Amino acid sequence: MALTPSTMLPLGTALPAFQLTRVSGCLSGGSSPETLSHVALPSRPVLFMLLCAHCPFVMHVEPELSRLERDFGSAVTLLGIASNSINTHPQDGPEGLRQQAMRHHWTFPYLLDEQQTLAKELQGACTPEFFLFAPDLSNRQTLRYRGQLDGSRPGNEVPLDGRDLRAALDAVLKGEAVSEVQQPSIGCNIKWHPGQEPPWFGTPA
Repeated sequence: MALTPSTMLPLGTALPAFQLTRVSGCLSGGSSPETLSHVALPSRPVLFMLLCAHCPFVMHVEPELSRLERDFGSAVTLLGIASNSINTHPQDGPEGLRQQAMRHHWTFPYLLDEQQTLAKELQGACTPEFFLFAPDLSNRQTLRYRGQLDGSRPGNEVPLDGRDLRAALDAVLKGEAVSEVQQPSIGCNIKWHPGQEPPWFGTPA
């Protein structure tokens, strides 16, 4: 495990195109296809959550992810994205992800980014990491928030309450500007396929 911070993708970045295998969950009121694409997303805010099954930083925030789904799932499309290499970390494969979702009663789509293309489009670096997109006046989804859930980390005794991400979600849903003062997430590095690491891999925390 390498302690790794977010790269902080520029705000205003357009939501990337994707089509990924669905491991569990489904869109609210939708069917359960084998894959989910960006074109299937409803016209409302979208929250990408870079997760995995084994990372202690993800395990630490799992209770708050359940609360986020409860509090925002009717107004925001939540998507769990698992991008770790299952060649080197098979515990983050489909079965491990399904078991994780079942334990926490998550119903949001949990998607397997097996080729790591979405993680690279997002300049993802760690788990957990969060990217909130919302439609602009032209109905184009653009990045409004990226970084940490809150300041809580395993063992630091800061309350796990999602305050940073919740403030961004509240602002977007009220049609208000999200504060540009945003803190990077810190967690385990994404486990890239050997030899396919992106240029930002290895940036120290």
